[in-house]
Order: sequence, then structure tokens, then C-alpha cells
Amino acid sequence: MLTQALLVDDSRSVLNFLKRHIEAEGLVEATTFLDPVEALTCARERAFDLVLVDYEMPHMDGISFIRTFRRLAGCADIPIAMITSRQTDDVKMEALQAGATDFLPKQPQSVEMTVRLRNLIQLGAAVRKLNDRAAHLASEVAAATRKLGEREEEIILRLALAVEYRDNDTGEHTLRVARYSRIIAEQLGLPARLCRDIYLAAPLHDVGKVAIPDKILLKPGKLTDQEMAVIRTHATIGERILADSSCELIQLGAQIAAGHHERWDGAGYPSGLKADEIPMAARVVAVADVFDALTTRRPYKEPMPIEMARNYLVENKGRQFDPACVEAFLSRWDEVLDIAAGGQATPFPKAEAPLAPIIKCPVKGRSPEFAATT
Repeated sequence: MLTQALLVDDSRSVLNFLKRHIEAEGLVEATTFLDPVEALTCARERAFDLVLVDYEMPHMDGISFIRTFRRLAGCADIPIAMITSRQTDDVKMEALQAGATDFLPKQPQSVEMTVRLRNLIQLGAAVRKLNDRAAHLASEVAAATRKLGEREEEIILRLALAVEYRDNDTGEHTLRVARYSRIIAEQLGLPARLCRDIYLAAPLHDVGKVAIPDKILLKPGKLTDQEMAVIRTHATIGERILADSSCELIQLGAQIAAGHHERWDGAGYPSGLKADEIPMAARVVAVADVFDALTTRRPYKEPMPIEMARNYLVENKGRQFDPACVEAFLSRWDEVLDIAAGGQATPFPKAEAPLAPIIKCPVKGRSPEFAATT
């Protein structure tokens, strides 16, 4: 690949001489400009490996040109030589401070000019190779990071899915809660990385249910007070499972597991936290989790109609839920309906057969809101 040189001088004869001289060995392709402003416009759209610029020009002198060129994207390391017959110390110092790499004497057929120009061409080619290598490595790192992120997402979702298969017939609750949570986080204006992390960590909210006996977790009838107390331990157990991890994502999962049954009014469990005492991620997942629990079939109940579940959220914002999280959720209602209807396909297989019996009607003594408190 030829080295691309940008030549800027208000003298056409000088430009022609420089172009012939620099292209003589067939290693360089030169682009010439009489106007430094036009040259800068070109440099914004096209990459160059080497720049030669005159010192004294109309509209903009060489030092101003160099200073402006250095501020362009990707131009911080490009070799720049200023061509001038005024090689005084003050001019050299100002040019170096502006970002000049070297100086070329304005003396045609000068041995010094020939040698320095050859060195600059070699330097420009070397810088280009380094930049190409750096870009390649950056691309490789980005690809590896993306792949790690995809694997991280899959591992967490599959771990959560293993827990969820104990609690219902398809395991899709996990994925819907993740998607609802991301909608809320994005609409709240949380940082993009935090939105992603909440999406990935949300499926771990019920990981503590692995320790709940099936006879309680899948019981179709009314739970006793003692059984309810056992169910509620899943929040603390989930936190213990995920606590003390060196992974920030797992740490966030621990916060969600511990806090997704806390209530805005302080009447939740396990710690009775209220309002802003509850971690933001847990407040987000609380809305997503309850909405999905209400609108899906469970062993002890039929799904609640979507609009009734929506009304439940509205009626309980400021009591059970963070009002901002409810408003964020409802503000993207069309997307919520799409997810609830299965419009976004799940990457995981459904169970071949239900893992628990399905009760066709609500069980006496268990209100439709039962899922919203367990």
C-alpha cells in the first residue's frame, strides 16, 4: 500500500516539485492543495500518513494549520514537516509546540531535504502500520469482549432457568422479567451499562428458591403461616448464594435477590427497607417480577388479565412499588404487551411436559395477588 501524503503550499511550482520529489521512488501517493483550509476539509474525510505544509500561506499559516490538523480524529501521531526558509529558533519552537515533527528547508535539490524526506516517508509508513495493528488488536479485543458478554448472559440466564423450571411449566418467567426490567431501567434513564447489567442480573432474583421444598413451592392450596415464612426465606437465601462474589454482575444479582420483595412503604421483607433504602435494581425488578407473576399461570392460580395487572401496579405505586419504576414501565406499554404475548422469542427450549400440575381456577384462600407478595 502506498504511503498517502498531504502537501500544502500556496506556490504551485513548489507543490509540483514536492510531488515529483516525494513520488520519485514509487512508494508515495501525494495529494496537493494550494489552500490550507481546503486541505483540512479533505483531512477530515480522508486518512493521510504524512503531511508537508508551508509556513507562510494566506488565510492560515503553517503553525495554525498544524495545530488544527492535530485536533482532527486520528491525526495526533501523523508525521508533519513544516517547509520554510525561516528556520529561526522562535519559529521552530512554536511549530514544535503546535505538533510539528520536523522541518524541511525550502531549498530544491537539497541533500538535507532528500534525506529528511526519506526518513519522514519511512516514519509515516511505520506509524500507519502501528495504527493498523492497533486497530486490528482493538477489533479483536472488542470481538472477544462481546463473546465473553454473550457467554456471561447465557450462563446467567440458564442458571436462573434451572431454578425457574421448578416453579412453573416453561421457565419463560425468567426471561420476561429480564426484559421488563430492562425496559424500566432504560426508561428511568439509567446508564447503558447498568441497564444491561440489570437485564442480566434480574433472572437471578429467585435463585434462593432452590432451597424451598417442592411441597411448599408447588403447593396448590393455601399456605400456612409457617409455610409462608419458609417461602420468604428465598430472598435471604438468594443473597447468600450470590454474596461475596468478585463479579460486579453477581453482586448486583445479590442486591436484587435480597431486595425484590421489599416494599416502597417499608412493609416488605426480609429487612423492611423503604423507599430509597431499597437498591434501585431491586425496585426495578420488583415491578417486573410482580407484573409477570400476576399475568401468568401458576400452580395455584389462573393468569390475571393484563389490564387488571396494570391497574394493580397503578394502585400500589407509592405503597408496594417505587412510583418512578411503575411510570417507567407503563410508559412503554406497547412493548410490555408484546413481551407478555410472547412477541419476543426465547432462546431457551420449553419443557417437554409441565413440571407441576396446573390448577384451572384460583384456590380458595389464595388471592390473585399472592404472587405479588411471595
